[in-house]
Amino acid sequence: MATITSAGIGSGLDIESLITKLVAAERTPITQLQTRTDGLKTQLSVLGKLQSAVATMRDSASKLSQPATWQASLPSSSDSTAVTVSAGSATTPGKIAVSVSQLAASQTLSTKSFANSTTALGGGSITIELGSWNEDQTEFTTKTGTTAVTIDIAPGEDQLTQIRDKINAAKAGVVASVVTDASGSRLVIRSSETGLTNAFRISVNDSDGSPGDDEGLSALAYDPTVGVSSMALNLAAANAMAVLNGMPVESESNTMKDAIDGLNISLLKKTTGDVTLSVDQDKEGIKKAINEFVTNYNAVVTMIRDQTKYDQANKTAGALQGDSTVNGLQRQLRNLAGAGTTLSGSSSLTRLADLGLDPGSDGLLKVNSSKLDKALTNLDQVKSFFSGIDASDAGNNGLAVQFRALGDTILSTDGSLTNRQAGIQSRITANGKRADQLEDHVSLTEARLRARYTALDTQMGKLNGLSTYVTQQMALLTKSSS
Repeated sequence: MATITSAGIGSGLDIESLITKLVAAERTPITQLQTRTDGLKTQLSVLGKLQSAVATMRDSASKLSQPATWQASLPSSSDSTAVTVSAGSATTPGKIAVSVSQLAASQTLSTKSFANSTTALGGGSITIELGSWNEDQTEFTTKTGTTAVTIDIAPGEDQLTQIRDKINAAKAGVVASVVTDASGSRLVIRSSETGLTNAFRISVNDSDGSPGDDEGLSALAYDPTVGVSSMALNLAAANAMAVLNGMPVESESNTMKDAIDGLNISLLKKTTGDVTLSVDQDKEGIKKAINEFVTNYNAVVTMIRDQTKYDQANKTAGALQGDSTVNGLQRQLRNLAGAGTTLSGSSSLTRLADLGLDPGSDGLLKVNSSKLDKALTNLDQVKSFFSGIDASDAGNNGLAVQFRALGDTILSTDGSLTNRQAGIQSRITANGKRADQLEDHVSLTEARLRARYTALDTQMGKLNGLSTYVTQQMALLTKSSS
């Protein structure tokens, strides 16, 4: 009798097909579970995008609730080639008349001309000391908090370019450079910073033993208090001098940061008359911030609408249709946008429509630019409408403050969106575990079916073999009887 080597050979049945169909039927719950899981994953993804949109809306509302937004200034100058101005966040609007009689300068010295930049001057040492000169340079006062810096010049490192590099490396409060023109090369040394107290003097210990003869390293000496002026004074140290709204001011720098609170005034050249600096409230910046909030609010409303609607034409539902959390968020947003504020500081502005932000039937806000511009002429009331605080009733806080608070609540660790995402993720995880259990069940079922059908196939093969044998014997018996 033949041995069964493949399922179905013994019985003639398509056992593999039977098993495949039965296993497929067993897998139906897994397929259904996977479909539900895919839907949950889609919801989770959409909720993540919605969470991001809410965060963006919250941040733009937060910007409108911050004092810095409403204190932003827009400075300008009637002559930006002479005086420029920049403003901080707490600058008071107004106008300032500025006239400049003198710019701050760095003391600048230069040597006599040498043949070229590689001319060697000789060894020794130079000492540089920062301070200030009196009017006729007969007295020198060392700058408070500084000490003299001595620079050694050894043989072989005494060329003009080498001395320049050693001076710059010493960081003695001066900057050295080599200037070459038709007359030759000169070493030029200037103060690193402008101002009277950043002047300097240079004393020399010349290796030739004659520190004041203008030869060798002595060519770098400059100390009029002892009658030594080997270097030429090209520019004396000076403070900037200006008049701001009739008040004389003096500064070691051409940038005046503290002359008027909140303003940085930069002096670029002397003036023959007054330059007018204007500081106006940055209404365009505020208008831009309001428009950004509207755009971000509309983005959230649009996303919720698209993800919760039913498309009748295509017979498809949004991923979040029927989601009570998202529907609740939609109601909160519309109620807040439709509500007003009764802050006493904004009595003429009680609703978004009063500013030209008109709520449409679709829930979106539409900006009436001309109406918003008109409202911004009364900036204090617009500020109060958005950022005002009512200590006795948070429901009367400015609209931006309320939107920021709503966003914080929704996005907090125990907020509605966060909890909804956690709930969906929990169901996805549970579905995954259930799918694994069902897969194990299907595997066991397949093994059981295969064992049973293999046994049936073997038995059928034996019976078929016996039938064939009986048939053969009956044929032989009939033949023998004949």
